[in-house]
Amino acid sequence: MGSGIDKAFLDFGGQTLLDRALTVMGEVCDRVVIVGDPARFAKCGSTRRESVVADIFSGCGPLAGIHAALGYSSAQLNLVLAVDMPFVSRELLAFLFAVAENTDATITVPRSNKGLQPLCAVYRRDFRTAAEQALQAGKYKIDAAFFNVTVRVIEESELAAAGFSERNFFNVNTPQDRLSAEGGPF
Repeated sequence: MGSGIDKAFLDFGGQTLLDRALTVMGEVCDRVVIVGDPARFAKCGSTRRESVVADIFSGCGPLAGIHAALGYSSAQLNLVLAVDMPFVSRELLAFLFAVAENTDATITVPRSNKGLQPLCAVYRRDFRTAAEQALQAGKYKIDAAFFNVTVRVIEESELAAAGFSERNFFNVNTPQDRLSAEGGPF
């Protein structure tokens, strides 16, 4: 988004991206955890009840965040959602959980026409071991840790049949993305 802009606190349609993500997650999950620097989230002056968990492998990207979340969790199935996906719906997350509950796969991940969506996926707690091994080996890409685990890919056609589209996985990464998503200037 540019220098000094924290996407988590970016206003999008009258709500921060973080609040949007927490709201949709709270509709389908018993417990929601924010992964990141606790000081970063304390600064916003929020009275959130969500726990904030710091990365164990600091500076190693989203795979480190998944690793930290799974280490903190006691749940078998864990939904991971990036903060910058404002069009993810409760229905989509419930659909992902339903698919994950009906498979023994370690990861249940949707595939859009832009590829796998590992930051809107369900991970079994035991994926933490594979994530840790990848991080210790200096492999920070999420899908690098998919090699030794079973993965249930929800194909684009399956998503479409359930009523979901590429738009659900849209990421707000640039000011242009934000304009496009909001349908005009801000």
